[in-house]
Parts: sequence; C-alpha cells; structure tokens
Amino acid sequence: MNLEQAKEKLAKYGQEHVLKYYDELSEESKKALLQQIDETDFAVLSKCSELGKGGDRGKFSPLAAMQLPEIEAGREEFERIGIETIKAGKTAAVLLAGGMGTRLGSDNPKGMYDIGLSKNVYIFQRLFENLMDSVNAAGGAYIHLFIMTSEKNHEATVKFLTEKKFFGYPEDKVTFFKQDMAPASDYEGKVYMEGKDRISTSPNGNAGWFSSMIRAGLLDVIHAEGIEWIDVFAVDNVLQRICDPCFVGATVKRGVSVGAKVVKKNAPDEKVGVMCLEDGKPSIVEYYELSQEMMDAKDENGDPAYNFGVILNYLFNEKALEEIASKELPLHVVEKKIPHIDENAQLVKPEKPNGCKFEQLVLDMIHMLDSCLPYEVVREKEFAPIKNATGVDSVESARELCKLNGIEL
Repeated sequence: MNLEQAKEKLAKYGQEHVLKYYDELSEESKKALLQQIDETDFAVLSKCSELGKGGDRGKFSPLAAMQLPEIEAGREEFERIGIETIKAGKTAAVLLAGGMGTRLGSDNPKGMYDIGLSKNVYIFQRLFENLMDSVNAAGGAYIHLFIMTSEKNHEATVKFLTEKKFFGYPEDKVTFFKQDMAPASDYEGKVYMEGKDRISTSPNGNAGWFSSMIRAGLLDVIHAEGIEWIDVFAVDNVLQRICDPCFVGATVKRGVSVGAKVVKKNAPDEKVGVMCLEDGKPSIVEYYELSQEMMDAKDENGDPAYNFGVILNYLFNEKALEEIASKELPLHVVEKKIPHIDENAQLVKPEKPNGCKFEQLVLDMIHMLDSCLPYEVVREKEFAPIKNATGVDSVESARELCKLNGIEL
C-alpha cells in the first residue's frame, strides 16, 4: 500500500490522525505503518456504539455431558478409535499462545514462565510433555502442533522453543502462525496510536484462531495432511491432556461436530462458562448469565443441570470449522485499558478503562454447530490454569496440582 492509498482508506473510516507523524518517521517506520494500515480492518470500529449492550441471548436449556462412569465403561473402545485416528494422521493440535506473562510478573510470553522449584519446568515444556503422552499412546505417531502467537510475542516464542529444541518434539511437526489483530479505539471509534508509527491493536479473541490459520495459508497444509480433527487449547493449563486417545475416540464415535472437555463445577456460582443448549443448539452460558433458577435446576438424577464448566480444550471437526469460517462470527465489544500516545506524543498508561477492543469468542463458534459432546475430565488431573501469581488459579495452585500428579518440579 502506498501513501495515497493509505490516506484514501483512512479517510473512508475517519481515521486520518493515524498519519499525523508520518513525515517524521524513518523510511522503515513509514513502510511498517503503511503495511499496518493495509492489514487493519477499520470497519469493526463502527461497533463501538454496541459497548455495554451485550447481544441478546436465546433460551437456555441443559446439555447432558458424557460423565466419568460412562467414559470408564467405554474407555477401551474410545481409546482404540482414538489411537486409530491419531495413527492415521487425522488429528492435529492448536496451542493458543499469544499471551504475555504480565500478570505473573514476567515480560516474556506466558508459555516461557518457569514453574519449577528445584529445576527449570516451563509452561511450554509441560504442554509438550503432555502431547508426547498421546504420541506414545499411539505408538509414536507424532501429531502436528500449530502454535498461535501474537505480534507481541512471536519472535520471543519462536526463539525460545527453537533454542529448547521443542523439548524433544520433532521440529517438522511444529508450525507457528500469528493471530490476527484488531484495532483498539476510544469510545467514539477513533483508533488509538501506541506510538507515532503504530496503531494500538489487540488479539481478535479466542475464536480468531481458525481464521488466522486460514489467513496464514495453513488450510492447504491441513488438507494435504488429511487432518480431520483439531484439538485447540490454551497455553495456561499445565495439566491438560492434548489429543488424548479416549477424548478423540469418544468424540469421533459420537459423530459430533465438536467435543468439549469440561469439569464438574466446585460450586453453583463458580466463575466458569457452562455448556448448555441455546435455542436448541450447543452453546456456553457465562457464569454471570446463570439465573438462580438455572443454578437450582436438577437433571433426572437429581444433580445440578448446569454443572459442567468448560476449560478451553475443544476438539473440532475440521469440515465444521471451514463451515464456520464461511460465515460471519459475532463481534464482541469489550471495555479495556488501552495504552496510547496523547496529543503531545507522550505515552499514557491509563489506570481505568478508556476505550474499546473487539473480540470473537469460541462460544459463538460452538453455537454455529449442530452437535457437541461435553466430555467430563477429573479437575485435579486435567485442570491447573495459571492466571495469577498467587491465590486461585495461580502458579502456586498449579504447582500443588502438578505435585499431586507426580510431576517433578
């Protein structure tokens, strides 16, 4: 994109201020800014007016999970099907690793955080070790791992994992791609600038991974390798099983579009999203959307009807993903603190929310599908999220759970 084209695009969306310092920039910075203008979807900024409104939700009803007793009863068959699927190369994994370790007191990508006590044990390392368990269960059939980074942590992530030799995982079975970014703006829809040569941006939400893969040209790889199932998971859960044969087999056998790992809630008001049906289709109801009536509802066994929380580990049918990608996902406007430069080009780090970010969410992907299998896992064995330095869902709590599972730290 040249300067005239950039001016034309910015004028269309009322964002001419983006070029305020253009004449002061180095040739390299000019080129980078023009490229960012070219790649940025300014159309989302018109959604600012929807902040705080929230989309209207449909009618919720319970969605039964495949619970532990049923899983144990069918384990032999599920594992056989899962191992066959993995051995045939039909399974891949996608690690959502675009985040930074800021809340843990680190300036590095979150996956680089060291949870070890007497030796180095990195979050990335734990995930590769967990993935290797599935590879070994399938007789050494390696699973293609796609790692989604962000523009903020891509280089550091690639450098770290390359230096660590992917913790023993074959390099040719690992592919990196960057998550698409969305512009961040004030409440009137004017994009903020994080520097004289850079528009403020943020990742486009946890549903942006598949569209980002397509934009990176990876659909050709998926088709060429005959991948039919993709297990997508977040970086911060150091105990999660990835593409484990029993989960893969149960999802394949049920013939559903997506399998979702869930844990039994530890309290009716636990702050986790809950699998449900919304207008008869699979969905997730956020904890703050659960009414008292829903919290009190019981299933045919007398157990809570909305009792299983999601842990962000989903096994999607690849064809179903392509169908989702051909449609438009809802865009969620969220209020956030956005660092930016002021009218004097001084950096401002706001202490309270000052604008809008734009995200697409996994729950909308799931709601576009006709069928979903909520699959129960044991919380203490598969759910050790690291979101904080101390307290609930922290480095401390994850260490305790790792020790409980015999993992040396």
